[in-house]
Amino acid sequence: MTSGQPAAALETRPVSPGRLGDLDAVFSARGCSVAKGCYCMYYRATHAQYRELGRAKAVRDAMRALVEGGEVTGLIGYLDGEPVGWVSLGPREAYRRLETSKIMAPVDGEPVWSVVCFVVPSAHRGKGLAAALLRAAVDHARRQGARWLEAYPVDLEAAPGQTQLWFGTAGMYRDQGFVEVARRKPGRPVMRLRLQP
Repeated sequence: MTSGQPAAALETRPVSPGRLGDLDAVFSARGCSVAKGCYCMYYRATHAQYRELGRAKAVRDAMRALVEGGEVTGLIGYLDGEPVGWVSLGPREAYRRLETSKIMAPVDGEPVWSVVCFVVPSAHRGKGLAAALLRAAVDHARRQGARWLEAYPVDLEAAPGQTQLWFGTAGMYRDQGFVEVARRKPGRPVMRLRLQP
């Protein structure tokens, strides 16, 4: 793979027990220390549950248990067969911490799927891979029958300098047709895309 390979070449696969090694490869790559530390379990657990997990091996084991139990917790992105990215998504109710978040609290009673996190190793950033992962997430959620896909990105125009870019940027979501449905903090909109009539 060349360092300039376009995001259009990205292939995605739902995480499965046979792909857990690929997920490990993404999370252990350079620039992914936050992801390795939480293994995308932070929002899937309550505060008390996450505190009890407490360390990297425990959160990794918790994610592995979900996947080995048959839950599709997200999509892995590949370039030329090499795992180069991750997007965490699923029914909102799978993300327990969203219920107690002031920024990401429910907007209404609509059943939604949520996109919560992107992970792209340093060596692959700046190629549009997060946007390509988002397109794949939209397609996956639609195929699973989700009516709405919801996200909680950072709005760099409204609040420059934010560092929580694992949520994705508001501009990236706007480019995919998402619209803002709530904003409880200047740089943190809640955005949605309707997938089904």
